[in-house]
Amino acid sequence: MRGRTDGSQKKRLLTTFVLVAAVVIFLYLYFGSQSEGESAIEYGSRSLRKLGSSYLGGDEESDLGNKQEDLKFGLDDEDGVVPKSYPVCDDRYSELIPCLDRHLIYQMRLKLDLSLMEHYERHCPLPERRFNCLIPPPTGYKVPIKWPKSRDEVWKANIPHTHLAHEKSDQNWMVVKGEKIIFPGGGTHFHYGADKYIKSIANMLNFSKDNLNNEGNLRTVLDVGCGVASFGGYLLSSDIIAMSLAPNDVHQNQIQFALERGIPAYLGVLGTKRLPYPSRSFELAHCSRCRIDWLQRDGILLLELDRLLRPGGYFAYSSPEAYAQDEEDLRIWKEMSALVERMCWKIAAKRNQTVIWVKPLTNDCYMERAPGTQPPLCRSNDDPDAVYGVNMEACITPYSDHDHTSKGSGLAPWPARLTSPPPRLADFGYSSDMFEKDTELWRRRVENYWDLLSPKISTDTIRNVMDMKANLGSFGAALGNKDVWVMNVVPEDGPNTLKLIYDRGLIGSIHNWCEAYSTYPRTYDLLHASNVFSDIIEKKGCSGEDLLIEIDRILRPTGFLIVRDKKPVTDFVKKYLPAIHWETVAVADSPSESDGDDVVLIVQKKLWLTSESLRETD
Repeated sequence: MRGRTDGSQKKRLLTTFVLVAAVVIFLYLYFGSQSEGESAIEYGSRSLRKLGSSYLGGDEESDLGNKQEDLKFGLDDEDGVVPKSYPVCDDRYSELIPCLDRHLIYQMRLKLDLSLMEHYERHCPLPERRFNCLIPPPTGYKVPIKWPKSRDEVWKANIPHTHLAHEKSDQNWMVVKGEKIIFPGGGTHFHYGADKYIKSIANMLNFSKDNLNNEGNLRTVLDVGCGVASFGGYLLSSDIIAMSLAPNDVHQNQIQFALERGIPAYLGVLGTKRLPYPSRSFELAHCSRCRIDWLQRDGILLLELDRLLRPGGYFAYSSPEAYAQDEEDLRIWKEMSALVERMCWKIAAKRNQTVIWVKPLTNDCYMERAPGTQPPLCRSNDDPDAVYGVNMEACITPYSDHDHTSKGSGLAPWPARLTSPPPRLADFGYSSDMFEKDTELWRRRVENYWDLLSPKISTDTIRNVMDMKANLGSFGAALGNKDVWVMNVVPEDGPNTLKLIYDRGLIGSIHNWCEAYSTYPRTYDLLHASNVFSDIIEKKGCSGEDLLIEIDRILRPTGFLIVRDKKPVTDFVKKYLPAIHWETVAVADSPSESDGDDVVLIVQKKLWLTSESLRETD
């Protein structure tokens, strides 16, 4: 009896142990997957406190994580705690894009429709899930190669991804050579070079001298599914600027390569939301085998391109469907041709596997369509310039009465349009005189900036520039004589002046600086923040520290930040510079009464590396 009792007890104990173990494993798998990001961040934080405290002059025993929770953007609080160092993210986050982080999507268990590309759209972390740490550069990171040499080669260590070189080896996207990645200028449809392909498009349109800029009348281009942006890179020599657009999809790092090369680019996708550009922004949209199903959802993606194209704008589509060699290609071509015909697009040219459609100049064709024709015209109360987080709609955006009568955009040819008052100024109640004064004011300010920067820069130091609050785009216009390009950012809650910026022949996007920007780390050489910090003080969920950490993420090592703001704001920024490894370059009061009491603070990000230890390098 005793032996059987002992056996029963053992069995019960064994069963209980197995059940408890199963519960523990389940809890670990469930909650562990949710906290994976946080644990990695904590690891990075502890590493910095152990390895970086002597480097940064900190106290090894200080609990930086607890201090950060108490920090506020209180410009009047002189007793606020300022950290001597910020934690460094784990090395696996060296390419983190917070609002396009698929790990976050998995952890939050968001219900997204993969067929609609919702998983490639922006999904920002809540404040408690933000990465309050500095993004480390990859091992062996070097100061990027300077433009224009960078168009054709970059350091492999800066973007240590070579899978595209193998996957697209037959298309000449990129080639690995020793410590560098070389870009021969090829693409999926133009293996033998983007320059020849661009000339062929100009030739198809009968443009003078096979120059796609059409004597300055074609300036802004949207390249959808841009690959590594060689098309946009080779357009620059023709005084054409392209917004090269691609998601962080299976061809990862395309946009990272583009920006490392010094080519304008943006992470985005044609999914369910409007792209962050106003209506009538581009003279040409381009898609070279971009793997987009243009027929889906009643043609909603083509209708988004239609919203973005100017009157008389072109859509250049290079794809096997345009040649219609097999049954499936023929079916797609017939359905697509019928759709664009109902949209009132006409074929401007067709050759081999490339077709170019042109958008009408007026509303006449729309008015002549039979009642009930699909797609319908958009509702009269639909604002075609409302874009931040706004859903796309499968409708045609008609022109206003003024634009219909004008029969075109009314823009001056480039480069005159850079300083000519845009026709849409009247939408904001601005006069030509106000525009010209703003242009002149920023010409003087930029001249002053360059004087302050002169000890630190040469002619090729700066290439990728962002104006974080662009207003009319006059800061970017003032840089027109320098070999740079500017991403002009307009706040989503202010006047949507971005359409004026595009009318000037510049590019940009709408954004909310309480969130992370859609770009890879280390992609800009210079950020300009005019009253940006002041703007976010009163916004719920915003903090100056979060913005500084985001700026640090975006900026390349040795890059610059220009802050133009009130003195309490610039004093606030200066307090945090040691904690993020930055140094002051210059501080200057306003040079004239027209600048008010603003102070100009210019700071530079140091180059630091992490591997087994944290060290500062020259």
